[in-house]
Amino acid sequence: MKDNGKIFVDTGKAINDLASRDVRVIVVGNPANTNALICMNHAPKIPRKNFTAMTRLDHNRALTQLALKTNNPVSSIHNLAIWGNHSPTMYPDIRHTTVNGKKATDLVDQKWINDDFIPVVQQRGAAIIKARKLSSAASAANAALDHMRDWVQGTSEVVSMAIPSEGNSYGVPEGLIFSFPVTIKGGEYHTVQGIKLDDAYTQEKIKKTTEELLQERDMVKDLLK
Repeated sequence: MKDNGKIFVDTGKAINDLASRDVRVIVVGNPANTNALICMNHAPKIPRKNFTAMTRLDHNRALTQLALKTNNPVSSIHNLAIWGNHSPTMYPDIRHTTVNGKKATDLVDQKWINDDFIPVVQQRGAAIIKARKLSSAASAANAALDHMRDWVQGTSEVVSMAIPSEGNSYGVPEGLIFSFPVTIKGGEYHTVQGIKLDDAYTQEKIKKTTEELLQERDMVKDLLK
């Protein structure tokens, strides 16, 4: 983590010194959330909101798993969210998702969500590497294009982006890059508000991924100065 983090120290400095003030940054290199935090901290002249990390790949994978399970096209699925870190602690959330206008949780059972859906989405990258001996480079590239296209052109659809936690609700500590469900208009993303995270299961998932990001931040604290 510290070795990769050093790359983003230099990248952040270069962005700070040379990039346009309205540059939009997406970090894909893992650990993506924390590397984005490092990059952002070394570019103080650039608005913090212009730094993001990619959880769109996880979002796309979650859509695909739900589409396969319900035998529906991905385009029929709305309001899915990825919370937290781009890591095995991320929380793919379909509690408020609809499929062809029906609640996703009415179409699948909780056992499938717990035992299949969430672990598959969380571990999909590792599973691909194990099967192919290579990373999912094309899928990641496509997700990065999705992320940047929507950021620039906007979308009324809820998508997932790892963004600075400053000013966001949901009790996430400031000073992290955290994935939230967002909508995008006029080149600006907006965290979807009013999603209830009050059940014990969801709170535990959010707590776990938040704690991991706090631990990662502590591990690279020397790179954040």
